Amino acid sequence: MLKSIFNFFIFSSLYIALCAVAMVYQLHLLFAQVIIPTAFYGFVFFSTICSYNFHWWLTTHAANGTERLQWALRYKWLHLALYFAGLIGSGISFILIRQHWFWIAFGAFVTFLYSAPKIPQRIFIGLRRIAVGKTIFLAFVWMYVTTVLPLLVAGNPWQANFTWLACSRFFLIYAICILFDYRDREDDKADGIRSMITWFNESGINLLFMLSLALFAVFTIALYTSGTSVVNTCILLVPGIVTAALYKYAKRNFSDYLYYFVLDGLMMLSALIMIVLYI
Repeated sequence: MLKSIFNFFIFSSLYIALCAVAMVYQLHLLFAQVIIPTAFYGFVFFSTICSYNFHWWLTTHAANGTERLQWALRYKWLHLALYFAGLIGSGISFILIRQHWFWIAFGAFVTFLYSAPKIPQRIFIGLRRIAVGKTIFLAFVWMYVTTVLPLLVAGNPWQANFTWLACSRFFLIYAICILFDYRDREDDKADGIRSMITWFNESGINLLFMLSLALFAVFTIALYTSGTSVVNTCILLVPGIVTAALYKYAKRNFSDYLYYFVLDGLMMLSALIMIVLYI
């Protein structure tokens, strides 16, 4: 029973939606002057539920991670139900923050484009041939929705430390996405989806991963030079250190729980630490 509950929590995308909400809330913990409307948290939660369940509803095969795929196929109706629930919830939340419709619409559009190649229609299948930077694209979507978009909605004048945080998050998420792409490279090849991970050899992938984490560290330290405390800077560096430590292990172990619980959770790890310390 406990495993069934845990699987539902992870595989229904409730977990990843909470990760997104925690990452948004961290902005207020880092920058006290940033006040994000409550409705925006609801929008992020429900839109994440909507987009992820739509993505998994479209997924029919996977070379690795069979437990999640089997769950998705068994509960395909649930993915569809959660998709509509997320759609309704994000729609209601959007009404309350509709004055920011332009930036929100841009985020919704780029989020849809990530799953679009899975739609079995010619116009969308064609996107597979130009998805060379799909890892970069996914990292950008996560960075935009959890960092840039809430800062725009909050309405504070843009500051240098906002840019450093956006870049820091992008390269951390990108490093994590590299591991997901490495695990899924056989699926991508079978589906005709091109990416840098399917093109590069092992040395190239290792170099790309190390470069991403190095840039993550550089931009995180830049936050300190812009006024972020030493404690917060160190907390922000923690998930990058853990990601680096897990790299070799994650390239050998394709467990769904490692990827969808541990690696996904690394995106919000620094936020959780701050919530525990400051709330």
